Amino acid sequence: MSRVQLALNVDDLTSSVAFYSALFGVEPAKVRPGYANFAVAEPPLKLVLIENPGHGGSVNHLGVEVESVDAVDDLQRRLAASGLASRDERDTTCCYAKQDKFWVESTPDGERWEVYTVLADSATFSAEPTTVAAETCCA
Repeated sequence: MSRVQLALNVDDLTSSVAFYSALFGVEPAKVRPGYANFAVAEPPLKLVLIENPGHGGSVNHLGVEVESVDAVDDLQRRLAASGLASRDERDTTCCYAKQDKFWVESTPDGERWEVYTVLADSATFSAEPTTVAAETCCA
């Protein structure tokens, strides 16, 4: 199953988790320092909250979560055939998960879209130590 991902910057993770839990009627699938994600079944959505004080209420990035590395590869080939450029990030750690993904680089309005699959859980937000989550893989 594929689903759209919406990654939001939030000022306060605790209040945002409470709000989105009420809005979608589900608890987060993962909560870590400065980070939470929800796997919402209806509508199919991966909602990611990244604590980024002073930037709350803004979109961090958009994405599509797919089931497998093959699905990542298939989508990247299809987009390339349509003339859309992308940037690979394979075997990377982001958002407390080991991932294979690519970023669509040629959006008309500069939105950030990632297409990814989760390979495994991770104890760290990214491979690089950081004090603010949004300064690494998702920024």
